Amino acid sequence: MPVSCSAYGCKSKRTTLSKHRGITFHQFPKDPGLRKAWILASRRMDFKPSNNTVLCSEHFTEADFDRTGQTVRLRDGVIPSVFTSFPKHLKKKPVKIRSTRTSSRALEPIKDPVPAPKCPEPPKPSLSDHHYALDPNQIKKKISDAHARIEELERQLRNAKDRERRQKEALNSLLDDLDARGMISGEMQIQLLQESD
Repeated sequence: MPVSCSAYGCKSKRTTLSKHRGITFHQFPKDPGLRKAWILASRRMDFKPSNNTVLCSEHFTEADFDRTGQTVRLRDGVIPSVFTSFPKHLKKKPVKIRSTRTSSRALEPIKDPVPAPKCPEPPKPSLSDHHYALDPNQIKKKISDAHARIEELERQLRNAKDRERRQKEALNSLLDDLDARGMISGEMQIQLLQESD
């Protein structure tokens, strides 16, 4: 039985003709994260590929392939991206530009909260009378860094409190709505309000 490409609307099958055309077939990856990315890229509803399910090379860009050996292989971490047989509504990828401060911070790389210890440098010979004297410029910089960090943490705390307040308002509104419809008892409403505080 010939192997067929599992992409929507793709008619490629593993035959001698497809082999002469240079079409190769690639199994879904075993890595769960990459496998899920392939499934999402396929955009097929309730699609669960088996270990023998394949996609043909028509659904990958030329840069996705490693052709250095005798067999054509996909590079590590490649996700299929070429689906010409999709209907128009599936071809469009929604692009939503993040504009809020919080969402743009989410895109920034995470800083390591615990920096790795640095190798100690040998002590420099002191030019002053007292080798234990502090450098005022370093102290000013540390103080200004500390103030900036405090302001950032205070802003994050305000945002967290605002989110909590909005969630409580949404919960109260939902409970009032359920109470008006007679779908929740008074005891349950009181219990939920106490647990949310």
